[in-house]
Amino acid sequence: MSTPSAGHTSPLSSNFKLAKAHCVAIDEGRHRLLSRRIANDEPDLLQLLTDVLALGDRVTWGIDLADGGAALAITLLLDHEQPVHYISGRAIHRASQSYRGEGRTDAKDAAIIADQVRVRRDLHPLRATHDTVADLKILTARRLDLVADRTRTINRLRAQLTGIFPGLERALDLTNTGPLVLLTGYQTPAALRRTGKTRLKTWLRNRRVLRADQLTETALEAAMRQHTSLPGEKLTAQMVHTLAAEVMALNQQIAEIDKTIGARFREHQAYEVITSMPGLGVILGAEFIACAGGDLDAIGSSRRLTGIAGLAPVPKDSGRISGNMRRPHRYHRRLLRVFSLSAQVAARSCPTSRTFYERKRSEGKSHKQAVLALARRRLDVLWALIRDQRTFTVEPPQRGPAAA
Repeated sequence: MSTPSAGHTSPLSSNFKLAKAHCVAIDEGRHRLLSRRIANDEPDLLQLLTDVLALGDRVTWGIDLADGGAALAITLLLDHEQPVHYISGRAIHRASQSYRGEGRTDAKDAAIIADQVRVRRDLHPLRATHDTVADLKILTARRLDLVADRTRTINRLRAQLTGIFPGLERALDLTNTGPLVLLTGYQTPAALRRTGKTRLKTWLRNRRVLRADQLTETALEAAMRQHTSLPGEKLTAQMVHTLAAEVMALNQQIAEIDKTIGARFREHQAYEVITSMPGLGVILGAEFIACAGGDLDAIGSSRRLTGIAGLAPVPKDSGRISGNMRRPHRYHRRLLRVFSLSAQVAARSCPTSRTFYERKRSEGKSHKQAVLALARRRLDVLWALIRDQRTFTVEPPQRGPAAA
């Protein structure tokens, strides 16, 4: 488990790290004032807070987790009006290379966090999370897990079906409900041929499958092309049935959580603003709020948000070589996904975005480069909309006397 770190600014600097329940406090001279293993439990954390505050009157806390296992510690610190700063695990790992010794312990990691909070002034301050934002973080993370589970299950289903009935696997789109319903009842070519066209069509219609006629024709055509029974067909057919039912269950869970996300997202003050942007629907808009934390004031500017999302190139200069730019390696993957997907949708559905995208392509940019450029432009627009609390319009707002 990972924990916060705390540090006193002046005259005392104390850093607290709760990763695997260890806390270290140091002063401005890097003298260790406290080193203690504690449990991630409210009474122990409150006692630690009391002991650290007794070491000095001004304290700065640092932590290597912004949520999850450190949520209790962060909430307690913020409730007691303590400044808390976040430092990533990667930053800690890289910083550890500049400290003496190759060994790694919880106490050493805690001391490194304490020292980094002592000397660095660019660490991200943590703020109390609104209940709506916290719920959206939980819901969108759960949705990503369900979507990943569905993708894995579909891939397993394809592999099993290919092993006994490759023609049907090639003909069906297993992301649709109709083919999944079919596979819960019929998995082999012999079973489809025995059922026949009329019975199969009736069976599908009774289960409210759309375009049952077309699906029946596709399935029977594939069955007529294979008359060989393959080894392990009976057991594999049972597995295909099970996997198809699992995919349908996952689809139902995703649909239910989408409704919950939509209902919760509508309670956020920026809902109307965000969803007014072409390409940003309920799900991507909720993910944006979850990734950005719901408080743009904490980020500071659209330029910084661009860097966090990985949409701003970084310089790669050395010696006499200058002017080289490259894609960043450290950025928020989910945030980049939100803006990239929304830009691709907008490039198809929004004339303004389509014009911008085509102009970039005419300049010699690849599809990926044009999408990233469009995503960067749309991020700036979204930032301005949220800042001004207005919805998206194709024409820019008028300023000055004409606006009156």
